[in-house]
Amino acid sequence: MKHWLVLMAAAWLGMVAAARGQDAPTGASTTAETQSAEEMHDDHAAPSADDAHTHGHDDGHGHGDGDHGHDDHPKLGTVMPRVAIVPFALLLLSIAIFPLANPHWWEHNSNKGIIAAVLGVPTAAYLASFGEAGLHAMQHAGMEFVSFLLLLGSLFVISGGVYVRGSLVGTPFLNTVFLLIGGLIASFVGTTGASMLLIRPLLRANAKRTRVAHIVVFFIFVVSNCGGLLTPLGDPPLFLGFLKGVPFTWTFRLAPHWALVNSILLVIFFIWDSLVAKQEEPNGFAEDPEAREPFGLVGTHNFLFLLAIIAIIYCSGQGIGNDGVPWPWGISEALMAITGLVSYLMTSSSLREMNRFTFHPIIEVAVLFAGIFVTMIPALAILNVEGKNLGLTETWHFFWATGILSSFLDNAPTYLTFAVTAAGIHNIPDTGLYLREFLALPPETGNQAILAAISCGAVFMGANSYIGNGPNFMVKAIAEENGIRMPGFFAYMLYSTAILVPIFVVVTFVFFL
Repeated sequence: MKHWLVLMAAAWLGMVAAARGQDAPTGASTTAETQSAEEMHDDHAAPSADDAHTHGHDDGHGHGDGDHGHDDHPKLGTVMPRVAIVPFALLLLSIAIFPLANPHWWEHNSNKGIIAAVLGVPTAAYLASFGEAGLHAMQHAGMEFVSFLLLLGSLFVISGGVYVRGSLVGTPFLNTVFLLIGGLIASFVGTTGASMLLIRPLLRANAKRTRVAHIVVFFIFVVSNCGGLLTPLGDPPLFLGFLKGVPFTWTFRLAPHWALVNSILLVIFFIWDSLVAKQEEPNGFAEDPEAREPFGLVGTHNFLFLLAIIAIIYCSGQGIGNDGVPWPWGISEALMAITGLVSYLMTSSSLREMNRFTFHPIIEVAVLFAGIFVTMIPALAILNVEGKNLGLTETWHFFWATGILSSFLDNAPTYLTFAVTAAGIHNIPDTGLYLREFLALPPETGNQAILAAISCGAVFMGANSYIGNGPNFMVKAIAEENGIRMPGFFAYMLYSTAILVPIFVVVTFVFFL
């Protein structure tokens, strides 16, 4: 294990050496690039009223729009060498390899923290060497991370206080109904809220079955990702679009896309689970008459807290109580933290014990995503600069480009990167409510279809890997806590490649060609 840590450290040192020598053949050019990077922060000194929330508030979901739209000075991605993405690549490789190479070592969150620190701390130091430009990028990423974690954490705690009781037997029909319900409510309580609310009773219903991993994988596909397409509350990328001028009801037009993808997934799952069920022992579906319990919900007061989180997110984006301007960063975050804390204090410990509630899954997400948020800064900065050079000319280009990158990068800033690119093609400056201007373009520009493609790519393809969307890792961790052996990083991607990619090809032909 020490050898792997030394290898990562050496790779980072090599990156620094290459970065400092790659684009600086002379002392003069190095100085010029450094000055350019430091000048980048000047355009943030006095934000306008329209884009005040870019600097003061992200989105309530933990994702901001980054430094997208100022052309007066070069962006960080223009002065950062491409080799700067090495730490991010190493972190992804670690997440993929360690669970296979040494699962016992990897299951401890402290060891995940070591990997995140080994790659994240040097990357932060490297970014700081770019002066105020790098510091601003880290500050913004830090705000995103805090918002992201508070949203996931509050929903995790609140949903952990709701217990679905009853003699649930994990038949293929019941499991499919669980996924259907999750897919329906995900757009209204968020993919995180729906996932945390339903994953535990689903696992309990299948406790006697021996082959359960595929059920959790499809749960991630439907409930944690593809179900959240219909409203800005469903998934962070859509909420960012809402903050940038997309009307709240605009995403309703994506109902055909939502229905097609989720219907196909539910049909495939029912057939798959039915075939697996035939190979199960009969007692896997046996109901103990003595343990029979009527269906019901315990801890229903937590639904009020869940509605409070939804209201906080909506009101912060709408600027309710702030003259229509999105709330400054920190207000919605504090309210989410308070709501989660009050929920925790008002829920009995015995109820959480029935739910097998622990903080291990959210700690795992916090540790790993702390490293991800830092190390992906160079990747996003470079992508933001190079987006216009990717040759995106067709609607389906935006769908696949957004989707592929959302599979491995955070899907919220990826959404905005391609939204900015689409607006920039029509010379719309990426400040304020620029997506409102983009949607106001003449229909012949294809603007509606392009934004639909970007939205679908970000939401749907966040399911392609464990790190594509925050709830994915949480669901995986909860399943493993319940003794389910989940597929590793690459094995999960075999599922997504075999099942999701063909569905996305169908979506391309039906909607984006």
